[in-house]
Amino acid sequence: MLYESFQTFTDLSHPMRTLAAAASGAPLGLRTIAAGDSPRRALAATCELIALAGLTHTRPAFGIAKVATRAGETAVREEVLHATPFGSLLHFRKEKPSPGPRVLLVAPLSGHFASLLRGTVRTLLAEHDVYITDWHNPRDVPPSEGRFGLDEYVLHLVAFIERMGAPGHVVAVCQPTVAALAAVALMAEDNHPAQPCSLTLMAGPIDTRVNPTKVNELATSRPIEWFEANLIATVPPRYAGGSRRVYPGFVQLGAFMHMNLERHLNAFAELFRCRVEGDHAKADATRKFYEEYFATMDLTAEFYLETVRTIFQEQALAKGTLEIRGRRVNPGAIRRMGLLTVEGERDDICAVGQTLAAQDLCSGLRPYLKTHHVQPGVGHYGVFNGKKWDNSIYPVLRDVIQMTQQTLAH
Repeated sequence: MLYESFQTFTDLSHPMRTLAAAASGAPLGLRTIAAGDSPRRALAATCELIALAGLTHTRPAFGIAKVATRAGETAVREEVLHATPFGSLLHFRKEKPSPGPRVLLVAPLSGHFASLLRGTVRTLLAEHDVYITDWHNPRDVPPSEGRFGLDEYVLHLVAFIERMGAPGHVVAVCQPTVAALAAVALMAEDNHPAQPCSLTLMAGPIDTRVNPTKVNELATSRPIEWFEANLIATVPPRYAGGSRRVYPGFVQLGAFMHMNLERHLNAFAELFRCRVEGDHAKADATRKFYEEYFATMDLTAEFYLETVRTIFQEQALAKGTLEIRGRRVNPGAIRRMGLLTVEGERDDICAVGQTLAAQDLCSGLRPYLKTHHVQPGVGHYGVFNGKKWDNSIYPVLRDVIQMTQQTLAH
């Protein structure tokens, strides 16, 4: 009933949002209204907010057709290197003979699409050959394709790293840091020829016992049975994934919005003010962010419940009890790899110290292969997007990749 109720509300509100979008003419229409005509600007801005309030359920385009490199501007072409029903290995192929070190960017599977990392991709592309995990929306995957839980997620990463090829590097953002570390640990134990030269873990819940956040407290406040009974829904029959059990993306988005409700309300108020006053550049930036933020995807029920139980309730990786397909994950088996952990000082989702825990877990690495960076003044999203990422965090990552590429690739 949860998913059906949401879908009914969406269907009923669609005509109103469509009319509002036409009435606002945003963003171009608002620019044609005279500066002194505040009532018309206010009405158009109100219509824009109404139109913006809807959710989309398909991945927005990355839209990266070219990128500036040291050798000049070069064209970029997206190609799917490998695909399964649940995800694709997407390659941003640069039209130049030496694209740089291979980097797999592991995107979160937490309610948003991989395109949320568009800025991260763009920055990396300047000096690297970039691949990304492009996870598919489970509501579009027929139940006949089977389950997709934490085990399958980790094994997908192993397959994607293998298809990317050696020498390569892995950068995991937020939630998938646990799965990425598990995948690399299994590859190290198997002496896999494609095991990466470096692994970067950014703002991820490696050990949620450290400085627990509201997210961590919510996950441990109730038994896993409560989450299954109250947050899991069934995909409506109209979709390809009809009857698949999922954790709906709109529920996850609601949780994210509730955590920082005042901040989001202020952002909408600021968008309105900027439109009325004619500061369209700032308003456009806010609109662009929320168009991306309101593009939501579901999670399979098994992946969501296993993530809550294994990572947040049991802290299995940190305690040494995590198993993937019956194999115990041992980060201590990693002996030949650079490790970079990155945290944001103001991160209220993955607090300082939670990602750092990976440094101790990777006990087989020599000290000179380990690097930790805490970025002052940034929250969760600032770790992988924005000026601090571009100017302060990315240079550290680039140096780790260059160092390990030179010393460990052979």
